[in-house]
Formats: sequence, structure tokens, C-alpha cells
Amino acid sequence: MIALVLLLVLVGLALLWLARRLRARSGLPTGRVVAADVGPWRRLDRPLFSRRHGLTGRPDYVVADGADLIPVEVKSARAPARPYASHILQLAAYCLLVAETSGRRPPYGILRYADRTFRIPYTRELEEQLLDVLEEMRGDLAAGDAPRRHQDPRRCAACGYRDVCAEALL
Repeated sequence: MIALVLLLVLVGLALLWLARRLRARSGLPTGRVVAADVGPWRRLDRPLFSRRHGLTGRPDYVVADGADLIPVEVKSARAPARPYASHILQLAAYCLLVAETSGRRPPYGILRYADRTFRIPYTRELEEQLLDVLEEMRGDLAAGDAPRRHQDPRRCAACGYRDVCAEALL
């Protein structure tokens, strides 16, 4: 009987150690995963939406870090030396959406690449940069003039507008 109890305690400790290693490797901050768009956690019932900014989105994870809700965006590619500006703005959009829907501004967001994690402070400057880009995008859409801004055939292949785009690379 004592041997069985010892075995169960050892198995429990091994599982706890493995869970902590996997959590550290995931790049997620400590805290409780409260929603996820991937994996077995509770999915967001619907995308986050800000009527004020006309913005909607669904972060890969939302992690409770104390009283703060932290959006996490996961990228499958290896990390660049610095996160891409487009990835930072995507994360900033999720921070804005979390702030709008929860009433509490996240102090940061997480960008997780396959081999590295970046903690991106959600500053007022980053929020202003995001709002400026959104305004510019809306202006381009209203004018019917949104030129392609890349030379990447893979991006064109994945684009939902490829079939009607006069600038498609494929």
C-alpha cells in the first residue's frame, strides 16, 4: 500500500514538472488561460469587437495575469531579430479589443514565435500608431485605392482578394 502511494506521488510530481516545462516552452506568461482560439482551452464565444473603432479580432490566447487580461498571438515561423511591425500592430489591435471589451487596459501583449517570445508593451504611442494605420486603411478602402505593399507571392496566394486584385503576383 505504501509503495502504491509513493508511486502515485512520484507520478504526480513528474506530471507537474512536465506541465511546468511545457508551459515555459509555450511562451505564455504565468497566469490562467481564460480563452483561446487554438488548443483545448475555452474558446472565445465570438470575436472581440469594438464598435467605437469598428474593429474585430480573436487573439490566439487571453491569459489572466493577476487582474490583467493579456492577449497572446502565436506565429508558427521562427522569430525575426525584431518582431515585424505588422505583427506588433496585430497584437496592438488585440490589446485595444481586450481593453474595450473588458474595461481594463492590458499593460502588454505577447508575440510568440516558434523559437522565441516577445513581450510588447501596450503604450499610448503604440495605440496611436494603430489608430493612425486603421484610419489610413479606411481612407484607402473608401477611395478604392489600396495598393499592394509587398513582393511576397506566398502572401498573395493566401489573400482573400487575389481573384479580384489587379496587382496579384500570381
